[in-house]
Amino acid sequence: MKNRYIFPVLIGAGILFALSSCGGGIPGKATAVNNFDSTKYLGKWYEIARLDHKWERDLNNVTAEYSLNDDKTIKVDNKGYNVQKDKWEQSIGKAKFVEKENIGMLKVSFFGPFYSGYNVVSIDPDYKYALVAGESLKYMWILSREKTIPENVKTEFLKKAQEIGYKTSDLVWVKQDKTN
Repeated sequence: MKNRYIFPVLIGAGILFALSSCGGGIPGKATAVNNFDSTKYLGKWYEIARLDHKWERDLNNVTAEYSLNDDKTIKVDNKGYNVQKDKWEQSIGKAKFVEKENIGMLKVSFFGPFYSGYNVVSIDPDYKYALVAGESLKYMWILSREKTIPENVKTEFLKKAQEIGYKTSDLVWVKQDKTN
């Protein structure tokens, strides 16, 4: 009788392992930043541009705030104003490093065991501007510590994004006109 339970338990354990280890991918031509300093990356970022997807559709005034959790994961607190619903929306998740903590390759989850790639592929020395690639060419963000970004940084990030394979003409340029 005991043997009939072994196979379902092994299948369940395999599924749980697969779910907990999924995510953390990076587009083929992208490389995550080396010598990444997560403590400098913590804090509030304004979303300047993104490739639109259902989780952020109709959102302006989008911010991401990163802080350290007790278990050494990173708390991800995303907020944005939904112009269609006329209300603020918020999603809280967590991020973990995929490899070493000095490589800007993370995986982030807002839904339990399901993770997705979050890769810092370019950042200025002062950690004021960042280009972030998702796990595929469907996801990309340009972030800034301020509500705007200098034109030369924007040009540099767009060039890098195109080299990776992103279709930058599809970017949504986020309005940052409300206080949050």
